[in-house]
Parts: sequence; structure tokens; C-alpha cells
Amino acid sequence: MNKNNTTFLITLISGLVIGGFLGDVAAKIPFLTWLNYGKTIGLISPFYLDISFLTLTFGFTLNMTVAGIIGMVIAIILYKKL
Repeated sequence: MNKNNTTFLITLISGLVIGGFLGDVAAKIPFLTWLNYGKTIGLISPFYLDISFLTLTFGFTLNMTVAGIIGMVIAIILYKKL
């Protein structure tokens, strides 16, 4: 990964996190609850591997909300302008 790809990935993840946070906040405001609408995909329950001396836990969950998608779009626009 070069510097531009790393910067883009960090910007995209930041937009998703900030958008998700704002979606959680908006869920408490009656006319903005639609921003927190979304789906969760991934391994809902983690997979455990226990071999006596080592325990590994595998899991992945992606919670996409409308606010998270809007945050990612804004992050892409900001990245292109910088």
C-alpha cells in the first residue's frame, strides 16, 4: 500500500466511524431516527478455537447505517478535494 491508498483508507474508515456515531446520536431524535436504519452482516457469533495452550477467537461484524454511508460519501468527497 502506498501513501495515497493508506490515506484514503483512513479517511474512509474515519467517515464511517463518525457517521455511525452521528447515527447513534440521531436515533434519540424522533425525526432523525431514519439515519440509524441499517443492517448488520458478518459472523454474528464469534468462532472459537481452543487448543489447550492457545485460544483464538475469530469474528467479523459490519454494521452499515444510512448515517455511516453518508459519512463515507462525505469522506470520499473531502479526500478528492484535498
